[in-house]
Amino acid sequence: MLSAVQIKSDVYWVGALDWNAREFHGYTTEAGITYNAYLILDEKVTLIDTAKVTFKDELIERISSVIDPSKIDVLIANHVEMDHSGSTPLIHELAPGAQIYCSAPQGVKNMTAHYGDLGYNGVKTGDTLCIGKRTLAFVQTPMVHWPDNMVTYDAYDKILFSNDAFGQHFASSARFDDENDLCEIMHQARKYYANIVQPYRTQAAAAVKAVRSLGPDALDMICPAHGVIWRSHVEDILRAYEEDFVSGVVRERALVVYDSMWHSTEKIARALVDGFLAAGIPAQLMDLKENHISNVMDVFLDCKYVCVGSPTLNSQMLPTVASFLTYMKGLSPKNDNRVGLAFGSYGWAPLGPNNVGKELEAAGFQLPEKTFAANWIPGDDQLTAARDLVARLVG
Repeated sequence: MLSAVQIKSDVYWVGALDWNAREFHGYTTEAGITYNAYLILDEKVTLIDTAKVTFKDELIERISSVIDPSKIDVLIANHVEMDHSGSTPLIHELAPGAQIYCSAPQGVKNMTAHYGDLGYNGVKTGDTLCIGKRTLAFVQTPMVHWPDNMVTYDAYDKILFSNDAFGQHFASSARFDDENDLCEIMHQARKYYANIVQPYRTQAAAAVKAVRSLGPDALDMICPAHGVIWRSHVEDILRAYEEDFVSGVVRERALVVYDSMWHSTEKIARALVDGFLAAGIPAQLMDLKENHISNVMDVFLDCKYVCVGSPTLNSQMLPTVASFLTYMKGLSPKNDNRVGLAFGSYGWAPLGPNNVGKELEAAGFQLPEKTFAANWIPGDDQLTAARDLVARLVG
């Protein structure tokens, strides 16, 4: 039988582990996914979030290891997306008297659209709910990463139930940060931010500021809806968000991402990397045939220089490059300090590289150099010119 995990006195993790998940909205989840839900035993038994509907049996089995699910008095839906709220109808069926709380007005509207009118209570920032010796406080965090998102703060236990903020797509049988490899979970937290939350940097920054406003002694734990619970490294993940993820600061680093048919574009890509290294700037070379676009975005997050290359195929860029640019643009990469460069090879006309340049311009990149395109196979002179171009770019 699956059991709940006690995280504090009368507070339990009752979520589910999706060990085999390898994709989420076009984002590779090589370490699986956790759907976290939390149960609080007080005068009013309270469930915070549920689980993806395909994992409803795990959720109910873990709840049942602590208490009869029919005794749930309160369900708090911090976010309507179905990986969090998918088991709401089942909870309503098992505990029809339970009051459901979600953000107003978007949470109420979206929950109704998904599950019908189950009698939702809308709450806003500053609203509280007394469940016994605990009083839960709600803070709306719209667009981190849906309009209905909110977080719930339990001052009695000093726990922030943060939903998508501070999460990671990472399945582990160990529930806490200090029971897992810190480098791995920080990497997964960064990748999660880069691919899920990055478009809403301003809103995420506001959420972090709201957490800080609770005071330095207000948090023992951050309990996200995905991944491990932060208890020993709360300050580390908050600082990572502040100084790295939401800061908008780009560093003197370069990303060279490309696809190639007959290695001509690849030769240029390698020459560009050589140019950055000669200038003392760390550079990462990523072939789109070998690197998933979600892993590229992890590297992309704080790179000042982003070079994108494609040969010409049927008067267009390669589909892999077009896919990357579409995905990248959707993550709102505009940053006044980020420098782009389009490059590539061609046979009849440089339409592939030129189209890459147009997409970078449309995405808001600074483009101080024109597109670098080589006809057929680039010779030594052209590769030298590519390295010299980098020298101008960083000079």
